[in-house]
Amino acid sequence: MANSPELLVREGLVEHLPKFRRFALVLARNPADADDLVQAGLERALVRAASYNPAYRLESWVFKIIQNHWIDQMRKTERQGPHDDISAAYSLVGEDGRERLEVLDMSAKARIAIEALPDDQRAVVGLILVNGESYQDAANVLDLPVGTVMSRLYRARQKLIGVLEPSAPEGTLQ
Repeated sequence: MANSPELLVREGLVEHLPKFRRFALVLARNPADADDLVQAGLERALVRAASYNPAYRLESWVFKIIQNHWIDQMRKTERQGPHDDISAAYSLVGEDGRERLEVLDMSAKARIAIEALPDDQRAVVGLILVNGESYQDAANVLDLPVGTVMSRLYRARQKLIGVLEPSAPEGTLQ
């Protein structure tokens, strides 16, 4: 039992929880839904822990579980019709300073720009730019060729640069 798949999964889930939450946040677009998505993904991972193959990266396996659950939720939502979400208002009471406001403004612009990306590009951005996964790992999670992942990331970066730095020359990657 020392190196059983169940034990590896339990330990790995705790270790990589921040990565899973960041990925879920990119997919779900709001913290409450992201937390629900992570909880459902981790629950599924624990239930299926015996089927985990230690030859593969645990993070990729769980990313795939989270993504599949998100896709299932999107399909369910499409069948049920539109849902209006009231976002929490962020207050700056007690905050003072131009730098803090600029950071908050840029963060909000980046979040909005990422949310506006098509689902396929947003998933790639979540895995590679937000979580720092390799192209190969992202390709494995998304069941895509590496070239497709690179192409989607390129197009996503171009859109993000266009929104966040409109004066940047076309084709500029940073």
